[in-house]
Amino acid sequence: MISITAIIKSKKENIEVVKEMVHSLVTNTRKEAACVRYDLHYSENVFIIWEEWTNQAGLDIHNEQSYLIDFIANSETLLASPIQVFKTTQVM
Repeated sequence: MISITAIIKSKKENIEVVKEMVHSLVTNTRKEAACVRYDLHYSENVFIIWEEWTNQAGLDIHNEQSYLIDFIANSETLLASPIQVFKTTQVM
């Protein structure tokens, strides 16, 4: 199992646009075969996605999906900072 945490910080004036884009990303990603979990959390202008993948091959396929690539490209100017992505291992 592979765990990923992605932190997306919207500029305050773009919160609604980014929210719609993130919702679309989550909806599409949850359909992927290797996606175990793709949960969205939200606080003010920060979106946190907690992901779990069955294996690296499935994550690699996800990283090549047009909706992810488009999200990254189209959200860049709407964000307060670059997207942070942490690949983690559960310890407890």
